[in-house]
Amino acid sequence: MIVPYGNVLLLAIILFLLGAVCSISRRNLLMILIGVEIMLNAAGLAFVAASLKWRLLDGQAFVLFIFAVAASEVAVGLALIVYSQRRTGSLNADQYNQMKG
Repeated sequence: MIVPYGNVLLLAIILFLLGAVCSISRRNLLMILIGVEIMLNAAGLAFVAASLKWRLLDGQAFVLFIFAVAASEVAVGLALIVYSQRRTGSLNADQYNQMKG
């Protein structure tokens, strides 16, 4: 069974919008990180769908780079979140101002 290209793009758009809303509306650092991850996964889904539609492997190769960026972003983001939790005692993004000059 082949899923139409438009339906996959619609799913990618919905996922991207959900991730953007989660990142913008939440003040919890962990929820912001999860929202960014959802947006990266939506972009990867769109690349894979386009790759399958045009029968080129370029989109699928690019998704591997997106996964690498997502993995490094999670590692650095979680390290910053743990540091912030230890310094402030909270995961509220408004209290995370230690990097101000």
